[in-house]
Amino acid sequence: MTGTDMARALDPERGTLDKAAGENFPVAPFFLPRAWRTDLMAVYGFARLVDDIGDGDLAPGGADARLLGVSPQEAEDRLVLLDAFEADLRRVFDSTPRHPLLRRLQPTVRRRSLTPEPFLGLIAANRQDQLVKRYETYDDLLAYCELSANPVGRLVLAVTGTSTPERIRRSDMICTALQIVEHLQDVAEDLGRDRVYLPAADMKRFHVQEADLAAKSAGASVRALTAYEAQRALELLNEGAPLVGSVHGRLKLLLAGFVAGGRAAVRAIAAAGYDVLPGPPKPGKVQLLREVGVTLRGEG
Repeated sequence: MTGTDMARALDPERGTLDKAAGENFPVAPFFLPRAWRTDLMAVYGFARLVDDIGDGDLAPGGADARLLGVSPQEAEDRLVLLDAFEADLRRVFDSTPRHPLLRRLQPTVRRRSLTPEPFLGLIAANRQDQLVKRYETYDDLLAYCELSANPVGRLVLAVTGTSTPERIRRSDMICTALQIVEHLQDVAEDLGRDRVYLPAADMKRFHVQEADLAAKSAGASVRALTAYEAQRALELLNEGAPLVGSVHGRLKLLLAGFVAGGRAAVRAIAAAGYDVLPGPPKPGKVQLLREVGVTLRGEG
């Protein structure tokens, strides 16, 4: 066990929240009001923990399972853990949850009058990850993103008190695009988990076999497929980008960071020649700041 793993085992709440620094987009940057930062980090803690349960990336030692009341014999069963996590989430709304990250979430839920639906969607997405390993069509993938990504944007709008039907529609486009970009960055890692988020119909169209995704470097067909999916994500980001101009002040900068993070990641994938198999192409800070400026000016 590494020192980092030991720290996570001793304090799973802190270990989960520490992952915020590694995301493609700002989670709760310093320029936001403190109350927003507190509530966004509480939402992030929930979203990160449910993903860690779904991916089997919990802190060593079974601390999270114990906190959720799951026996050592079932601590490796992700569906059991997700069921226990859902039961604890429901306590957020009517009693006192067991897990410290959900206790941290409870004041946010009450302050912002949040509903269970977006949280349940994120749990449902991770439950689906245990049962569905491949997606036949792009529409099937979009339906998954409706559960796995879109609730996050809806929660950001709810926390900041800026939800409207049109903003939610634009937010959904941005969040779906960010999820697709993350899938492109993580093709090799996902395949190692026996998951393929590239639609089978698109793989067939570009003459890509699953064995091609296991190579150390992408061939021409995989690169063409990646470029196609990256362009789809970029178009979604561009369609959703007017969300940024619909708000003001520090929230505008936060949302610009989300869009810019996605655009910069797409540029990084393109700069790598659409070869995502050696590892996730990541944008540099200069590229990210450039994209933030473009997004704020509405030039993208």
